[in-house]
Amino acid sequence: MSCPVNKDTKGSLEKDNKTSQTTGPSENLTETDGYFCSSSFSMDPAEEYKMNRKRRGLALIFNQEYFEVNMSTRRGTSVDRKNLEKTLTGLGFEVLCYNEYTKAKVLSEITKAATADHSEADCFLLAFMSHGEDENVYASDGQISIRDITAMFKGTECPSLAGKPKIFIWQACRGREFDDPVTACSATESEENEVEAGAVQTLPAGADFIMCYSVAEGYFILQACRGDKHDDPVTPMDVVDSEVKTNEVVVDAGVVYTLPAGADFIMCYSVAEGYYSHRETINGSWYIQDLCGAMRKFGDSLEFTELLTLVNRKVSMRSVGNCNDKTAIGKKQVPCFASMLTRKLYFRPKKQ
Repeated sequence: MSCPVNKDTKGSLEKDNKTSQTTGPSENLTETDGYFCSSSFSMDPAEEYKMNRKRRGLALIFNQEYFEVNMSTRRGTSVDRKNLEKTLTGLGFEVLCYNEYTKAKVLSEITKAATADHSEADCFLLAFMSHGEDENVYASDGQISIRDITAMFKGTECPSLAGKPKIFIWQACRGREFDDPVTACSATESEENEVEAGAVQTLPAGADFIMCYSVAEGYFILQACRGDKHDDPVTPMDVVDSEVKTNEVVVDAGVVYTLPAGADFIMCYSVAEGYYSHRETINGSWYIQDLCGAMRKFGDSLEFTELLTLVNRKVSMRSVGNCNDKTAIGKKQVPCFASMLTRKLYFRPKKQ
């Protein structure tokens, strides 16, 4: 939407410019070179992502069960793949599955997706189920950096996804520690009803934290840096679409609404940083079981970050029972997610 310029505004601006030229050096000012159109974006907390395009979007599932390197077979992961594929298909995604791919083949398929045209898609999703450690996941023949994968979908690299949700699901260990059980100080009424009589409710010791960072990992910020890069501006696809389809007369001083290239990502981890992630050999991993269950039940009605919080709660109520590693008996797990989303995200059914 363009912002018209009237004579009063122009005169006021000219007066301000003259005033700024005489301002003393002790006064610190922030100035702009154009007219800012406040209607080009909204700060409404209820604002949602546009999810009524022609397609829901592409979903890639990388499933690693067997490895060429000296790593154990991930029994039960085929159940996860089928479960996740069925769940995402039900939400309208076009799902592509890849099993036991090498590092080169994984990166090749991800590059194809990152360079594809997503103009008619609502969003993009990638799930990776494998062994992992810290911020790396394993292909069949070696490690891949999670950051290298997500960097391909930044707005500067994949402009047709700029301003759209980019969802990444990581089912993998993120360290070499077990999370210990602790007794909750108090339970909600609904939780008390779920606990059997005489049973003691426990939670992971690492549960119920929220880390609020001033910037996404890897970027500069004034409060505290978390890396050595500046984030680049990109134009959201909604703005590009409206400019292409609407013939308007605009002023040369109009400001184009931009976003950080790293915006609109959400990273969904099966476990908090530093801990083991648990998988059952018959039923599949705890996280994928509970994530798929929540998405099937609430995926078309509950806001996505609220759904992920529900999954955190469900997984945190589990404990290791039958396990060959006796030191793992009774241990816990809590998932986490890192959200760079800028709006609410719903997967409501598309109109036929």
